[in-house]
Amino acid sequence: MFEIIALYFLCKHIGKMALRKGERKGKWILATIGAWIAAEFLGMFLGIILFGADNMIGILLIGIMSAIGGYLIVQAQLEKIPDDFDDDINRMGQ
Repeated sequence: MFEIIALYFLCKHIGKMALRKGERKGKWILATIGAWIAAEFLGMFLGIILFGADNMIGILLIGIMSAIGGYLIVQAQLEKIPDDFDDDINRMGQ
């Protein structure tokens, strides 16, 4: 349940950031959800390899850390895009 709440607020943040960059927010929200889920499963698989299938706490912690890493990768890609700025000089005197 905590993950869904966290992902909701992170997607909201990514959506606002995408609009500020002049991008479509739906595309970036879907990328965030996809990266979160893919990284979480990859992290859980890595946790099973490292700790074995019996250590659920270790598996879940690595899965959550990996999911946050997936979000951070999407955020870093979005931050590389320059902000969409309003050309105020053209509106001067109107």
